[in-house]
Amino acid sequence: MEVVIVPDAKAGGALIAGAMADLLRRTPDALLGVATGSTPLPVYEALTAQVRSGAVDTSRARIAQLDEYVGLPADHPESYRSVLRREVLEPLGIGTDAFMSPDGTSEDVLASCEAYDRGLAEAGGVDLQLLGIGTDGHIGFNEPCSSLVSRTRIKTLTEQTRVDNARFFGDDIDQVPHHVITQGIGTILEARHLVLLATGEGKADAVAATVEGPLAAVCPASALQLHPHATVVVDEAAATKLKLADYFRRTYAGKPDWQGI
Repeated sequence: MEVVIVPDAKAGGALIAGAMADLLRRTPDALLGVATGSTPLPVYEALTAQVRSGAVDTSRARIAQLDEYVGLPADHPESYRSVLRREVLEPLGIGTDAFMSPDGTSEDVLASCEAYDRGLAEAGGVDLQLLGIGTDGHIGFNEPCSSLVSRTRIKTLTEQTRVDNARFFGDDIDQVPHHVITQGIGTILEARHLVLLATGEGKADAVAATVEGPLAAVCPASALQLHPHATVVVDEAAATKLKLADYFRRTYAGKPDWQGI
């Protein structure tokens, strides 16, 4: 696992957007896995700036959704399909025909989960999966003690996750759904490159457990330790609990530019 410590969220966004742009230059029809929430916004903003400047072409790019609320209408402003349309598809000029998402409104949610997992494989797999991390170490909506080999499935949100997400629902926790569809940890680990972005002091404990703690289901993000190409990008605030922070800084500083992340 490579750990890159950057000054702030904007720098982290620019670094990851650069990696996505490089991927699209090599593989114009790459399948990018995207996450929602406030953390990845600097990534999408930086990549959009590259598209608008003509530095990268996204006309053939494909987008895959990481998770979705169950029971929330697809046109609800806080359904992740709607959020990603506003924050990713429209800014990057990518049509909905190039967008893969699970159906959280299906009458048969289990079948929807299986269909989405199968669809990702049939699409050739995710080339780069962007991840955020919860304060409890969850990735996607794989809450603590999720199976490290789990597939796309329905999950029940912890109370803490619903509290954290209430800000997107007018600070009314009663409006936050209890259930979600999420790519499982086993599904996530099949992406060719995993990139986790964490910013802010509130994520420092989770980052330390992910990078330096034991591989344990209680911290789902620790499964990244099993991946052959996982990159963890953190700002200075999120790096405050890392015992090996100085080592990570020296290692990245000595890395040749051509190698990327």
